[in-house]
Amino acid sequence: MCTRMAIMVNGRFQCLGSTQHLKAKFGEGYSLIMKLRFSPEDQQSGEASLEAKTRALMEYVDETFPGSQLRDQHDGLIHYRIERAPGMTWAHLFGAVERARATYDIEDYSVSQTTLEQVFISFARMQREPQEIKSKSCIRSCCCCCCCTSDEITFTSCIKACCCCCCHKHSGQWTPA
Repeated sequence: MCTRMAIMVNGRFQCLGSTQHLKAKFGEGYSLIMKLRFSPEDQQSGEASLEAKTRALMEYVDETFPGSQLRDQHDGLIHYRIERAPGMTWAHLFGAVERARATYDIEDYSVSQTTLEQVFISFARMQREPQEIKSKSCIRSCCCCCCCTSDEITFTSCIKACCCCCCHKHSGQWTPA
């Protein structure tokens, strides 16, 4: 494996560094996933008990981690994104969840740093759509079609470098060879 990697967007380098450096600098904070315990008593009192426990835990997370964003919530599984903030350390995150574990009946939890895949996805969102260019002539090295019969050809700016065009120019008209 390599020790450094670069990320390019639209043909331009955006960053260069180790995977840990990229996750720390461009990551969106931490991911917190908690699973509530569903006990036999909960089955007797129905879904309302699980929903009440879920709501109470969500209020705790919102109070404890200001700026946290709920990503997903279903069947007693809650996923939050916790933003990086001054003083926000791994110890603070784990300590807060451990303190809440018995109170809110948390069966299992996971705290993780933003993944490298999530960093790549955030850079991919910066990608611009290719723009269409109108041309009055077929550019031989940029044409990947054999149907250059019209005066005006539309193609995208991110055209493949390959050429399978079999056109020749005869008196201003493009005709197949």
